[in-house]
Amino acid sequence: MLRLALSLALAFASLSSLAQPWPSRTVRVILSQPPGSSPDILARMLAERLTRQWGQTVLVENRPGGQNVVGAQAAARAAPDGYTFYYATTAALVVNVYTFKQLPYDPRKDFVPVTMIGLSPFVLAVNPSVPAKTLTELVAYAKANPGKLNVATEGTKTLSGLLTDMIAATGGIDILHVPYNGVQPGILDTIAGRTLGTVQSSTALAQHLKRGALRPIAASFPKRVTGLEDVPTIGETWPGFEYVGWHGLAAPTGTPDEAIRRFSRDLDTLMKQPDVAAKLVEFGVIPEGGTPEQMGEFLRQEHVRWAKLVKDIHAVPE
Repeated sequence: MLRLALSLALAFASLSSLAQPWPSRTVRVILSQPPGSSPDILARMLAERLTRQWGQTVLVENRPGGQNVVGAQAAARAAPDGYTFYYATTAALVVNVYTFKQLPYDPRKDFVPVTMIGLSPFVLAVNPSVPAKTLTELVAYAKANPGKLNVATEGTKTLSGLLTDMIAATGGIDILHVPYNGVQPGILDTIAGRTLGTVQSSTALAQHLKRGALRPIAASFPKRVTGLEDVPTIGETWPGFEYVGWHGLAAPTGTPDEAIRRFSRDLDTLMKQPDVAAKLVEFGVIPEGGTPEQMGEFLRQEHVRWAKLVKDIHAVPE
């Protein structure tokens, strides 16, 4: 009898919890990037807006490290109760599948899509001292100076490293990787002239490009974008070279649909507000939004695209 009473009490408590409008308490958003990074600034801006709208705190929790693995693993292992979400990027939910022999989480099984936040083209940028202003000129420079063109990356199996190798393979040139622990150290050394170039998302490079500290050569987006109108796409020289970074929101598998739909709808509406959209563009992000289903289809296409790149450059998972 006692066991039956306890079971009924737990069931009633669960039903009462589900009956409460979402959100009824603090919502946590885990982020794989460190405090002060561009994704962190954007995540906190969105969290502040949603906190005011919902009347509940939206807390951004930084869990950097391991090429996004630390944060992604923490989010994947969180209780799928509708109060933990993951601010996801290209590496965590797509590229890591093809560059790691073994991951402590499964991007395709452990997460469900919520909504896209925005797209961020990758930009090949150089120190202003490099005597090249176009992709064709940079390839010619590399061929005329074998072994001299070095590029700051976070390692050969990172997004910047993979794209650097794809640029080298497509252009028929040699590029020396100079690996850094993190995005900004490599960018700063390129600005200082210790490395000649870098390949990073427009989110990471936006402020440096704006003040002329780096010269953009080309962007990997399918078309020229707001804020980078004067920067040619790589596809204008090499048709089909289209790779994009992105920001999105995901949730641990099993998260209640009510929470997913509400977060998706409100975030989509928020990003259509002119001041929010302008802030995203300022940081090199093209606002997207959309439904969970649209993000799911986008992720499917991303897996096809990046799996092919890894195969084409003969990258071996580590």
